[in-house]
Amino acid sequence: MDDFFGAAHRSLQDRFGTRALADRIEKVAVHDRVGKADQAFIESRDMFFLASVTPDGQPTVSYKGGEPGFVRVLNEGEVIFPSYDGNGMYYSMGNITDNAKLGLLFIDFETPHRLRLEGTATVHHDDPLLADYPEAQLLVRIAVARVFVNCPRYVHRYSRIETSNYVPRKDRPAPLAAWKRIDDMQDVLPERDLKRVADAGGTITGRDYRDKILKGDA
Repeated sequence: MDDFFGAAHRSLQDRFGTRALADRIEKVAVHDRVGKADQAFIESRDMFFLASVTPDGQPTVSYKGGEPGFVRVLNEGEVIFPSYDGNGMYYSMGNITDNAKLGLLFIDFETPHRLRLEGTATVHHDDPLLADYPEAQLLVRIAVARVFVNCPRYVHRYSRIETSNYVPRKDRPAPLAAWKRIDDMQDVLPERDLKRVADAGGTITGRDYRDKILKGDA
């Protein structure tokens, strides 16, 4: 992959005497296809970090969560993941639509282990595989450019406690996000959410919501 390292990378590698090491790692660890072990790891994850680029060129990172397997490897060159209901900004999805380049970081905090995936993506409103994801609004298809495992020595060990109650599941609808009950949000909520506020217990104040967040009761 001739374009993996640029002039700035080479300058730093030369400064610290790691050019040969970097080339060896690229040769043995960086691939342009998803291998079987990579697929098994990716599809075992229930979260990942998504890096995208804003219209003004600013990189940004977001957390994406779901049930294990919500990121699927269709084949060695294509990966998909769903976009669920969020805060209405469609920040990541808009970024990807504007600039198809993205990066995904998968981490197992218990083992630990981590894997990077980079590629170009398209956002789909009516993809046939959307039906496989309850309550998903959009589907992202990624054409894989690079996949590589990173050394996990600085990954702190954390124990998983439980799956978020808000993750969409086939057997029941996801609860309404607590922030959508904030009184100052009611005049801008879409109609589909307004109808659910009363059923969720009515409105709350912004301070109520902040207190819920701080107590881990969102």
